[in-house]
Amino acid sequence: MKSDTCMSDRVPDQPIDGTDVCAIVVTYGPDTAFPARLRNLAPQVGMAVIVDNGSSEAERGMLQEAASDPNIDLILNDGNLGLARALNIGVQRAAALGYSWVLLLDQDTRVELDMVRTLSAIHASFPDREHLAVLGSNFSDATERTNDAAGHDSPGEHWGEHWDEHWDEHWDEVERVITSGSLLPVESYLAVGPFRDEFFIDYVDEEYCLRAKAKGYRIIKSRKHLMSHAIGSPTAHRMFGTSKWTTNHGPDRRYYIARNNTVLLREYGNYRGGMWAWKSLRRCLRQCKRIALYEQMKTRKIAAVIHGLWDGIRGNMGPRNPQPHTSTTAPTTAASAASGRNTPGENPRKRQTKPAA
Repeated sequence: MKSDTCMSDRVPDQPIDGTDVCAIVVTYGPDTAFPARLRNLAPQVGMAVIVDNGSSEAERGMLQEAASDPNIDLILNDGNLGLARALNIGVQRAAALGYSWVLLLDQDTRVELDMVRTLSAIHASFPDREHLAVLGSNFSDATERTNDAAGHDSPGEHWGEHWDEHWDEHWDEVERVITSGSLLPVESYLAVGPFRDEFFIDYVDEEYCLRAKAKGYRIIKSRKHLMSHAIGSPTAHRMFGTSKWTTNHGPDRRYYIARNNTVLLREYGNYRGGMWAWKSLRRCLRQCKRIALYEQMKTRKIAAVIHGLWDGIRGNMGPRNPQPHTSTTAPTTAASAASGRNTPGENPRKRQTKPAA
């Protein structure tokens, strides 16, 4: 039986207002269509905080131009601090500005125009709101793959699974959701704890969900598709009359997938003795088989998988290739329109005054 001491009456019963939501978008080499996707998002939330992980000067220039909007805040890190660290920086900024909800998004996610309104309605229909840790968004696969190909690299539930929208309920309770499209109450985040920096990128979302559930919180996901999202750069290959998909992740991503999955199996898997390591080995071998059959850079990627498996077994965490010049203690914050004018605890859109009668 889980103790209630790890939870408090955190989440207000009032419907979520878009002005109570701060979107956190982590960028690393964003494409030129990013500002257009940001424009779909910005009217739905009170503030959008962009946390950039060391993009090029030209890309930063594009982000700084977007941050001329007073409701867009830009934080420029000295280098790639990883997804987990960047998310934590963004949530901390949102909390300092007085927001009670954060919406986490990847740079390539295209949100639907009713995303926040739909998530608010789902939250209102959920009967156990004080124990809600994450409200995730279902998505359509931007690459138009089948569900068999749209899942995470490791075996498990399909992230992009389609649901019948005519069912009485509009959400399902799940074990985990992907980071992008996740709506989090800030107070639940503070109680569960931050995303684990040492994971760097892959399985950051799954570890957070597992930790939240271990503390008695609940995870739900919309049945309706609220965004368009892709995992990797997938390609289809014909073999023995059937189509096989592969994500084509680069060597570094293959390393983090293998390492962090191994750590999750050790920490959260219910395995006797060292069976978690055997389970991880089998998953890694499946990855290597698919890489060998279908992907480029076979030798480098397979070596990265083996390296990740070994580091996961040893518990060697953090970035695969640490950057000596990258600050891991304090990010550089751009002097964006929002950064210079808002004080901690102040929600900029709610600060606006009504026009005189």
